[in-house]
Amino acid sequence: MRRVTILGATGSIGQSTLDLIARAPDEFQVVALTGGRNIVQLAKDARRFGAEMAVTACADLLDELRSALAGSGIAAGAGAGALIEAAQRPADWIMSAIVGVAGLTPGLAALEQGTTLALANKESLVAAGPLLLATAARHGARILPVDSEHSAIFQALTGEDRAAVERVIITASGGAFRDRPLGDLAHVGVGEASTHPNWDMGQRITIDSASMFNKALEVIEAKEFFDLDPSQIEVLVHPQSSVHALVGFRDGGLMAHVGPPDMRHAIGYALNWPHRRDLPVARLDLAAIGRLDFTAPDPARYPALKLAWQVMEAGGHAGAIFNAAKERALDHFIAGRIGFLQMSALVARALDHGLVDAPGGEMTLETVRRCDHVTRQQLDRLIVS
Repeated sequence: MRRVTILGATGSIGQSTLDLIARAPDEFQVVALTGGRNIVQLAKDARRFGAEMAVTACADLLDELRSALAGSGIAAGAGAGALIEAAQRPADWIMSAIVGVAGLTPGLAALEQGTTLALANKESLVAAGPLLLATAARHGARILPVDSEHSAIFQALTGEDRAAVERVIITASGGAFRDRPLGDLAHVGVGEASTHPNWDMGQRITIDSASMFNKALEVIEAKEFFDLDPSQIEVLVHPQSSVHALVGFRDGGLMAHVGPPDMRHAIGYALNWPHRRDLPVARLDLAAIGRLDFTAPDPARYPALKLAWQVMEAGGHAGAIFNAAKERALDHFIAGRIGFLQMSALVARALDHGLVDAPGGEMTLETVRRCDHVTRQQLDRLIVS
């Protein structure tokens, strides 16, 4: 029986992971579950799966969590320290699905025990890719990608000569506004941006999909995870969301990964790797789909996308600056302080300013945290001004 922990259990990725685990109760033992403010769901899942520990990231909700777990024998914890404790509990497989750079420190703690980390937290690789990969190498840990695009690339590369890879193509649905007149985008609201045409995801990632910030993060993540040159990465808008990524080889051939828009495929692949197991996902009917469309992304519609190449070319702590600015700009959009198109403009300004003062030398957790903190302050000042 494999011991598993889920960091970010109450989000969409965490819930899909638990759905798969519930279908094989004799194969998995849940060690720890963590979540945010949804204490009811966290406690319910901890009881259902017999977790050893349940943790909320919100220190002020500890008493509520303890009350919800009363009589279960499940240890309750809250706050940053408790998240690290959950990540450090011995486990064979740990899902990293905490949203944002908040998932970095628990992810590093998990890797330090030399386990397998299923990485759905793309911000960790964007903000601190070299640090995350070096930590894994130092402790003999393995990182498996869970983003559908990176899982697709990983699968397409299985058994292939990495030196023969010529390019990688990441697909994007185009988000909620792919067919909206460009002139409308300055006035779209949070509600409209929070509805995805193909995927069922949380609010923040859905808005990031509409702005293409999510794809910008994935481009940087692909560069870090697969050690690619920025010139090898391409993005295509693919409205059907059936082809998740393609890998092109030096002989001119393309290897495509095709599947339904269901995160349980990528999660299940990582959960069962290196084996393939039956998964409760739809089987594609290509005749019913009828066509697969691909177009180049419009730079005017998706200005956030070009920032990914600026970050990759700059290297160093540029990813930490970019991610912090993106997260804070999204906070302000959701709060109604800025418009949809202002997010990319603000991130571009914060990135330009931050690169001037970015720390040099070795990347450490402390330098990444400092970049994150300073960048958020800088972006807040830009909004005030």
